[in-house]
Amino acid sequence: MQALRLIGVSMLAVLACQAQPAPESAVAFVGVNVLPMDRDTVLVNQTVLVRGTRIVAVGPAEAITIPDGAQRIEAAGRYLMPGMAEMHGHVPGGNASPQYIEDVLWLYVANGITTVRGMLGDPAQLVLRERIHRGELVGPTLYLAGPPFSGGSVTSPEQAVERVRQQKAEGWDLLKVLPGLSREVYDAMARTAHEVGIRFAGHVPESVGLRHALEMGQETFDHLDGFIAYLDAFDKPIDEARLAEVVRLTREAQAWVVPTMALWEVLMGVLDLETVQGYEELRYMPAEIVDQWVEAHQRRLTNPQLNREAARQHIANRMRLLKALADGGVGILFGTDSPQQFSVPGFSTYREIERMQAAGLRPYEILRSATYNVGRYFQRQDSFGAVAIGHRADLILLEGNPLEDLGHLRRRLGVMLRGRWFPADQLQARLEAIAARYAR
Repeated sequence: MQALRLIGVSMLAVLACQAQPAPESAVAFVGVNVLPMDRDTVLVNQTVLVRGTRIVAVGPAEAITIPDGAQRIEAAGRYLMPGMAEMHGHVPGGNASPQYIEDVLWLYVANGITTVRGMLGDPAQLVLRERIHRGELVGPTLYLAGPPFSGGSVTSPEQAVERVRQQKAEGWDLLKVLPGLSREVYDAMARTAHEVGIRFAGHVPESVGLRHALEMGQETFDHLDGFIAYLDAFDKPIDEARLAEVVRLTREAQAWVVPTMALWEVLMGVLDLETVQGYEELRYMPAEIVDQWVEAHQRRLTNPQLNREAARQHIANRMRLLKALADGGVGILFGTDSPQQFSVPGFSTYREIERMQAAGLRPYEILRSATYNVGRYFQRQDSFGAVAIGHRADLILLEGNPLEDLGHLRRRLGVMLRGRWFPADQLQARLEAIAARYAR
C-alpha cells in the first residue's frame, strides 16, 4: 500500500475546496417523473423542490411555486429516484492514501450510492465521517461499524462487555460480528448492546447458530452464510420445509438480510479468471489492488480442494434462499461488500442487481432494497430513502424508468448528494481522472 500513500497528496487542498457543504439556495427538478420508492408507482410530471439538504416540496409541476433565484433542472420525461445505499461497504481505513480514499468515495457517489454502511471498523473512519459531514470531502453519508468482534479479538464475556461500552462511547453506529465468537461471549455482547442502545450485525458464529442469533436480536445477517449453515445447504439442494421454517423465523424476528450475491460467485470459485479480469470497472482501481485480487482468484481456482460442481450448487442455493426470503416478507438490504475482490465501489451495484434479478426479484423489490428499506433501517438516525418531504436530498436523475429496465440506472443525468447537484459531465470527468491515475 506504500504506493497508494504516495499518490496525489498535492490534490488534497484543491479537492477540499471543491467539497463545500450544499448552500441553502433552492434547487427544483421541474416536470420530472418521480419514483417515490415508498410505494410501487411513478408520479408523472412533478416538481421536486430542494432547499439546503432536504426535500421541501413534491407535487404536480403546475402546483409547486419555484422560488426566485432557484436553480432549475428541466427534467421533463426524465425519472427521479432516491439515492441508493451500500449496506456492506469496506470504506478504506487509515493505512490507505488520502487520494485512494477520496477516489473510492467518488466511485460510490458517481454511481448514485449516497449512503454507505461501513463494515471495516477502522478508527480513521470516524474522522472521515466527520470530514464528509462538514463538507470537506465529497462522499456518501457514512454509518460505521466499529472494530469487529471475532474469536481472535474478543475472548471473554468481560472483554465483550467492555468492548461494547467502549464502541458506544466512541460513537460507532453498530457492532460488527465475525465468526469465531463463543456463545457465551456473543451473548454478553448482545445483552450489553441492548443495554447501551447499539445495534449489532454481520456474520453468524458457528457456536451461536442462526436461530440463537435471531433470538438475541441480531439485526442484519450479511452474506447469507448463517442461513446456508442452518439449512445444511453448502453442497446439496435445500430442504424446502426447513427453508420455509427459517424464512418464518427471520420474518418474525424482524431481522434484515444483506445478500452480497455477486461477490460470493467470485469467492466460491464459480467464475473463471478471464471473466473477472475482463470487468471494465477494474480500471478505476489501483493496479496493485487488482493484482492482489487476481492472485487470490488464481489460488482459489487452482486449490485442489475446489469442487466447482458443489460450488455451483451452493450458489444455486443462495439464489433460491434469497427469493424465498423476499417472497416471505423478510426485509432485504442492498449490499455488495465493496471494495472487495472484483467488487469495485459503485460499479458493483450493477452486478449485484443482475444477480438479484436472476434470483427472481422484481425491479421494484431490488430498488426498494437499496433505497426505502435502508431508510427504514436507519429511521432512528435520519429520514431518507424516498422522494418525500423532509427526506435528505439524495437523488438520482435518470434518462429512463428503471422499474421497466434496470439498465437505465447506468444512464444517469446527475446525482444529488445532500442537496448538492453533480451533473453527469462532472461525474464522468472525475471518473476519467481516476482511471487515468491508475492506468497501467
